[in-house]
Amino acid sequence: MTRRSVCGLLLGLPGIRLLADTPRPDGFRVYSDAPRLFMRPQRQRLLRRERERRSLRWDQFETLWTAKADFPEPGFAAAFRYQIAQEDEAGRRALAWASGASATDVRQIAIVADWCALLATDAQRKAMAAKLRAAAAAPVPHSLAAARDKALAAIVLSEQDMDASERALKQVFEQYWLGEFIPAVRDARLRVPNDEACAMYELLHAFRDNLGFDLRETFPEWFKPYPIFHVLAHYPPPFPGSANEYRIPAQKTIAQTGPDLKKASLSRAAELALVAFDSNASETQLVQGFLMNDRFLMRGAFGITYETLWANPYQPGLSYYHIAPAQHDEIGGQLFVRSSWDDDAEWVGFFDGQLQLFKDGAVTRLDPALTREPLDLEEATVFFGRAADRFQVPQRPHETGAYADPADDVFIVGLQPRASYHIEIDGREMYEDTAAPGGILFLPATPAGAGVRLGPAPAGL
Repeated sequence: MTRRSVCGLLLGLPGIRLLADTPRPDGFRVYSDAPRLFMRPQRQRLLRRERERRSLRWDQFETLWTAKADFPEPGFAAAFRYQIAQEDEAGRRALAWASGASATDVRQIAIVADWCALLATDAQRKAMAAKLRAAAAAPVPHSLAAARDKALAAIVLSEQDMDASERALKQVFEQYWLGEFIPAVRDARLRVPNDEACAMYELLHAFRDNLGFDLRETFPEWFKPYPIFHVLAHYPPPFPGSANEYRIPAQKTIAQTGPDLKKASLSRAAELALVAFDSNASETQLVQGFLMNDRFLMRGAFGITYETLWANPYQPGLSYYHIAPAQHDEIGGQLFVRSSWDDDAEWVGFFDGQLQLFKDGAVTRLDPALTREPLDLEEATVFFGRAADRFQVPQRPHETGAYADPADDVFIVGLQPRASYHIEIDGREMYEDTAAPGGILFLPATPAGAGVRLGPAPAGL
């Protein structure tokens, strides 16, 4: 038997094939030129032109800067000011903050060390490098934010300590990304909330800009529809803030905490970074359409730096009204349904094992294990299947008296995750389907008024 044939047999084994087929960076050494983090030459040129044109976003950032606003992320804001306005005083302010004893935010320290390197004194370089070395040498991260911070620290350290930088980036990719994150997402054990997507897309930018590798390639089936689920994972009505309106992302604890405007800001920042990462995909063009309404433009001291850094108002977008208002995530076990794209729409979300209904300005948590009336949201109907096995698809009267839709998308929730069921719809042959990880069955284009019968499929058949 030849060496080639042995390799062929080994690659036929499932575990080895999975390892062999997983895309990987060519290496983990950083050879890109500074600035390396988020400020690639094309974006830097765009932002400096925006300053010259006195764009809406830059004017708002400058108004806050001139008024000495209290920026919650002072290093990030001052370093950004230095990069775009080329104002040395702003750079020195950023360096003084990042090298100071009280600065512990690794992300901001890495950005300042990268963007303001030409102005740094030896003492400041040494102080920032010590913090970044500690972050790069930290144990395996267990969250997107920690993985992002470790990667940014490693990238900035690449000129001073290439070996340490390489080890840290390899650990982020192999032990966190491939070892924890992707398996947890694939098995529906992890959901990426809208606000945490900001860290995810910053990590994606960092890897692609410096290692030439798109992390989405490790699980394209999940990343491709992610932008659509991100858009739908917001409660319908805008929330009025002091500086702008907010779209509030779905939260498991919304009933206890109320709207969290920082999370809402990070959710929008994620959308901006998402579009900047891939402006050509149809999904991201729909997100760009979602971003283009200036009433949601972040004008406050926390959000304006993200807004100005990532936004490209010249990028065409598609109207998000083209997004189907009912979306089922068969990988992650999530479900989001809106009755329409109007601000006063009803909304249903199933995520993190919780079912929520937004109606009449309030969020209600529902128990899918209890028998109850179906949720009829015009665009789809949600049935509760834990304690019922027969359902009647509603017919919706039109203004003329006729029925509006001949078919309806139907979702049955509260089932046993990954269990098989026999499904019989009036006028159709019985068939078998498997509930998604969240315990959801999707019955597309089910005839209005039809009866649906559901039962567990016998094991072994």
